[in-house]
Amino acid sequence: MDKREVVITGMGLVTALGSGAVENWEGVKALKTGVTRHPQEGCPVAMQYFGNVKEVEYPYDIPNKLTSQMKFLNRGSTLGFAAALGAVKDSRIGFPDMNETSPGRRALFIATGDFSKLGYDFFYPATKGATNGRWKDIDYVKLNTLTLNKVNPFFLLESISNNLFSALSAFLDFKGPNTTLASLSPCGGQALELAARSIRQDRADIAVAVGCGSWINEIPMYELEGLGLLSACQSGAASYRPFDKRRDGFIPGDGGAAIVLEERQSALRRGATIYGTIMGFGNAIEHAEGPGVSVPERVTELCITEALNNAGVHISDLAFISPHGSGTKKGDRSELNSLDSVAADNEIALCALKPYTGHMAAASDIAEIIISVLGVRESIVPATLNFNETEKEYSHLKLSNTQQPCRSEKFLSISYGIGGQSSAVVIKGR
Repeated sequence: MDKREVVITGMGLVTALGSGAVENWEGVKALKTGVTRHPQEGCPVAMQYFGNVKEVEYPYDIPNKLTSQMKFLNRGSTLGFAAALGAVKDSRIGFPDMNETSPGRRALFIATGDFSKLGYDFFYPATKGATNGRWKDIDYVKLNTLTLNKVNPFFLLESISNNLFSALSAFLDFKGPNTTLASLSPCGGQALELAARSIRQDRADIAVAVGCGSWINEIPMYELEGLGLLSACQSGAASYRPFDKRRDGFIPGDGGAAIVLEERQSALRRGATIYGTIMGFGNAIEHAEGPGVSVPERVTELCITEALNNAGVHISDLAFISPHGSGTKKGDRSELNSLDSVAADNEIALCALKPYTGHMAAASDIAEIIISVLGVRESIVPATLNFNETEKEYSHLKLSNTQQPCRSEKFLSISYGIGGQSSAVVIKGR
């Protein structure tokens, strides 16, 4: 059963760079970024730059019976919903009929890195208004009034992580294998793996993997800045420079990304466009020595090795590697150590893609796979935006701020998160 070949037949992408996979790819080719400045008086510069999706459009009409439930979708889930519908439309699987596939054979896996409803942030607008920005001087009468007017009474319902699954399942009538992963960045790749396995193991005929995230609200940005993960943005939007020796952190964004998977023979019978083939996955957790949560010395080496072994390919078979590229000092150094260990002798091109959109948490995993698939179709290794020069000990690695030619149809995409969790996937494009 595990021999069933899994192919990509639909892709949906909603980011600050554009709406749809093609528009995003054109932006990447043109070396554009969706990261812009959003001035706010009294706010640190580091929190004034982010990638923000300005408008969300759905490719299908939403029925009235579902519209009332859509208000429970938080920001990231709304973007994931739009991306999933875009992927389904792109796949031309016959929605809403899909008569050839029963609802129980349609799998749906969600990955969310959305932090828009953390802790007490639902209360933040009322608190901010009651203090006029002076946090030690609060007007409790005003706070009481603003609580009634500014706090959404559905805040608790909006914080439920699997609301997106409920909305998509109801709209698409997907009732097969499913789950929602609410974790750090790698869960996007892990959702894709679960979707692919559901088809390989003959538990589903169609599977959709969705990644979504929103890190642009004031509360999560404040926490990310406090952890020292955000760039100080001294060079504006160009400050997000993964693997560059001047890197000082990432710039956040929000977005949604989705991929439709099918068994190859089924896709061929219906004349589907096949964008790529899923070859193998790798997952690992690397622990750093000592107390606290830190980045291990080689955070992605094990997951890379496992993915290559699972796919049955050698690293020299790859056209390029799309690493995580957080842009943080320690994180990028750990990833460069990993890449140096597995790829240094093979001159594999590397490209980090997050500066185009901002770091979108779990959405970035799937978004970068989509961009990479489109790159392979045009024999292009995307450029690493804002990159100039890395540390001397890594100068032999093939990082470039210009596009490079593809030398094969296969690529490796990698993601990792705080605590040493990592995932990787090998895909054959075209």
